[in-house]
Amino acid sequence: MSQASTLPGQPAPAPTSASRAPIVNECSIQVATVNGSGSQTANNTLLRALFQMGIPVSGKNLFPSNISGLPTWFTIRANRHGYIARRKEIDVLVCMNPDTAVEDVKGVPAGAAVVYDEALGLDKHRTDVVFYPVPFQRLVKECCPDPKLRKLVVNMIYVGVVTELVGIDPTEVQAALRKAFSKKPKALELNRTAVEAGLAWAKANLVKRDPFRVERMDKTAGKILVDGNSACALGSMFAGVSVVTWYPITPSSSLCETLIEYMKEHRVDKASGKATFSIVQAEDELAALGMALGAGWAGARSMTSTSGPGISLMNEFIGLGYYAEVPVVIFDVQRTGPSTGLPTRTMQGDVMKAAYASHGDCRHPCLYPCDMSEAFDFAVAAFDLAETLQTPVFVMSDLDLGMNLWMSEPFRFPEKPLARGKVLDEAGVVALKDWGRYKDVDGDGIPYRTLPGTPGEGKAAYFARGSGHDEYARYTESGATYMRNVDRIARKVDQTKRVGPAPVVEGKGAKVGVLAYGTTHWAVVESRDQLRAEKGLATDYCRVRSFPFSEDVRAFVAAHERVYVVEQNRDAQMLAMLRIEYPDLAPRMRAVRVYNGLPADARSLTDEIARQESAAGTGAR
Repeated sequence: MSQASTLPGQPAPAPTSASRAPIVNECSIQVATVNGSGSQTANNTLLRALFQMGIPVSGKNLFPSNISGLPTWFTIRANRHGYIARRKEIDVLVCMNPDTAVEDVKGVPAGAAVVYDEALGLDKHRTDVVFYPVPFQRLVKECCPDPKLRKLVVNMIYVGVVTELVGIDPTEVQAALRKAFSKKPKALELNRTAVEAGLAWAKANLVKRDPFRVERMDKTAGKILVDGNSACALGSMFAGVSVVTWYPITPSSSLCETLIEYMKEHRVDKASGKATFSIVQAEDELAALGMALGAGWAGARSMTSTSGPGISLMNEFIGLGYYAEVPVVIFDVQRTGPSTGLPTRTMQGDVMKAAYASHGDCRHPCLYPCDMSEAFDFAVAAFDLAETLQTPVFVMSDLDLGMNLWMSEPFRFPEKPLARGKVLDEAGVVALKDWGRYKDVDGDGIPYRTLPGTPGEGKAAYFARGSGHDEYARYTESGATYMRNVDRIARKVDQTKRVGPAPVVEGKGAKVGVLAYGTTHWAVVESRDQLRAEKGLATDYCRVRSFPFSEDVRAFVAAHERVYVVEQNRDAQMLAMLRIEYPDLAPRMRAVRVYNGLPADARSLTDEIARQESAAGTGAR
């Protein structure tokens, strides 16, 4: 397998594996194919096989929003150190899409390995990478007699080729296939045959000339692979949700779709066969939240899931929930926006919108999970928080967290009883004597509520109103009463600082701090190590997990000369919120932004922080 001769002005041919030390369990594999080709199962097979070999692994899917046949890319990162953020550089590229193949090849660094359909002739475009041409079409014809299935089965041939090239254990690939096709024996056999065909051909025809290899490790024992939408759905079920209202929207749809399956399996009364829950697909997002609010007012644990455009449509009802003080949980699986065109790119673009959503003076509790365990735990916590504070609560996920497979420890069974908050029964209403629905009895801003139908000598009923009411839920347009009411609600929401998930702070007295939230955490972890090793720059770290911010967040910012706020949006929305909350500390905080629709990578963060540190005239080398 010869490479093209070197042309004038081109780099020298890529060195062979004989002249390069093996790179073991540190590689990024990218598959470039087309939407609707069935590649997802093939890519997850590779990812799961690596995971089963005990190697820390992550997978990032980049696919088009609407049309079958458009380009899609899937990146699998294996890393012995446990870094699971997206890696900017690609080590092994599999080219299955003729329309993007040339650009895909041009985008990999020197020394990368490229597996491609031999008909594409890609080896003429670079001389500094290792090419492995494969006769995919001939191989798929030999192992798949049905022409209609070949565009799906061909993906399993590259699974076999990559398995041989990088040293994945074939028995783990077969185990991953059995999991994927556990209920489809004919499909299992067809796909197994295709994998074996690719593996056998690669073994007989390809000479390993790149350094990227994998070997067994023991770093995934006891862990699971799960996506964030499934984790949130499972957490919601364990939290006791009984009313779910939703309208389909990428990338949140699978949250409710998965929850439907969980509830059917676990929340149907065995004696009667009747469901103990209600799940309704509404006509739009506004209706979905309206239904959820009605259920929350009636005493059910209720929720909806959506993304940025849905939050925009829900704004009126979000305000009603805030001012009428009705508990509900809103899962916002964030994407780029306003969409159309890019709903399948990840972003942290709703952070400010959710925190201050609706009309007038609103501040909403928001929770920011960074991994699968937190997606599960924060789903549980959100329902407790919503009922404790009697208000809408947002769980701020994103496409990367929600739709990609992540390694995780098994979820912890919730041990605390459900926190239903200040709900009065008949005796409680009578005991208070002068009960008012919006009256602050305890000084914490949180009033007592009753549920519809509660008796209490005629005192338990009230009108659930928006902002124009007094402490007894009576209509009023008094400015003084309005001010008193909204100030109390603000004190109530501020309780999030005490009862919401506390920030995670790692500090040893460095002058420079890094602050992040959500899925950017994983790039920050790796970037901090790079900054220390490459630039001699020590950093402290604060991961924000809820809003309104706890006092620990303020203390962290105040303790550092410069704090770099890392986030995935153009306008530095978290930074803006921090400056609103802590105007006196605003000069200390600086933006590090990623908003290209791709999950944040460590190299981009490292380079940007180093650039800003250099501009600040620091001594970091």
